Amino acid sequence: MKVICKITYPNGKIYIGNDLTGLLANFGSANSRLIEKDFTPAQRRDFSARKAILWESGSVSDMEVNKKEVEFIHKYQSNDPAVGYNQWPKSKFAA
Repeated sequence: MKVICKITYPNGKIYIGNDLTGLLANFGSANSRLIEKDFTPAQRRDFSARKAILWESGSVSDMEVNKKEVEFIHKYQSNDPAVGYNQWPKSKFAA
């Protein structure tokens, strides 16, 4: 099953990613160093993220999944640094 998921971090920021394998433990490929900047060492000691499946399909191409991922990034504005951790596609809000 191919999925688009939304990862929500303790600070409320989100990351939208795709998973072409449908594995439960896949939390996307967000930039860890970018995320770490938002949390103190103490906050990193007890850290929980939430994964929600926004969309899934067993019958589409990888290219279609990638297109759908971009749609959700725009819908949730997760490429706006104030909202989320997606660095692509570039946001008009990105520095």
